[in-house]
Amino acid sequence: MTVIVRDLRPDVRADAEGFSHTRRLALPYMLSTPESVVHTVTHAHPDAHFGQLVAEEDGEIIGTAQISVAHDSPEPGQGSANIYVRPDRTRRGAGSLLLRTAEERLAALGVTKLFAWVLDEPENRAFAERNGFRASRSAYFLRLDLTGALPPRQDPPAGVELRTAADFADDPRPVFELDAAASSDEPSDIETEFTDYDAWLAETWQHPLLNRDLTTVAVVDGRPAAFSVAYTDGGARYGTAMTGTAREFRGRGLAKLAKNDSLHRARAAGCTEAFTGNDTGNEPMIAINKWFGYEICAKEVRYVRELG
Repeated sequence: MTVIVRDLRPDVRADAEGFSHTRRLALPYMLSTPESVVHTVTHAHPDAHFGQLVAEEDGEIIGTAQISVAHDSPEPGQGSANIYVRPDRTRRGAGSLLLRTAEERLAALGVTKLFAWVLDEPENRAFAERNGFRASRSAYFLRLDLTGALPPRQDPPAGVELRTAADFADDPRPVFELDAAASSDEPSDIETEFTDYDAWLAETWQHPLLNRDLTTVAVVDGRPAAFSVAYTDGGARYGTAMTGTAREFRGRGLAKLAKNDSLHRARAAGCTEAFTGNDTGNEPMIAINKWFGYEICAKEVRYVRELG
């Protein structure tokens, strides 16, 4: 049996299904659908040179890679390659082929520093270190059983209104501005400049996993101040893509208020399990998520390698 690596064909349904299925098996804590796979590759900014590779064995997709250039960073030469292989199809060389192909493509685009997320499991970490990567920061995946108890809904304080992202359908720019402000302090290895509204509309606002009805926005005196962004996969799974507050509104519990409202909306809509992620050093947010009832279910490590 021979493993080959090739580009995903976004116009071929079987490719999108195989890519999404592999990602769900390898990384069950993140939501993925065929539609989200196609959207991501067809709506990425052209300067990102975003690519989705598949490792195929006898016509079956057994591994995936997502590669990109950090075009929106003020520091040139940075890129990423996240590689996942089906847990029941390891030791076939798929991961090595995907990594080699990713490195060759990114190096040709001028990438000299490569970042990759790796599941914190002995075989995965050994693979990264054999290939010259060194570990940096890490992050947790957390899971919440939505069929259990949730903290009771709280009435917003005076001057605060809880709305949904759907309420901003006619003009989502205020949500973009809040996203940019809240994201500015998010832990990251790559500094980015969050300024391209049109790119945000295409990549984020129109993303097929985004559930605007379950995304809660805390509005203070008419201005979006905090939000909890909800992803759903068309089934019973719900994920928090981002929870944050604009700097001038922090310390008032608005993000917690928004997330609690979003979780209640999700349960009422029939979602039965919720997922989120936190940097391992983000103790305040980890504590908040544990207050909601989330439990740590997995951990990823960010690895970096110099190319060339």
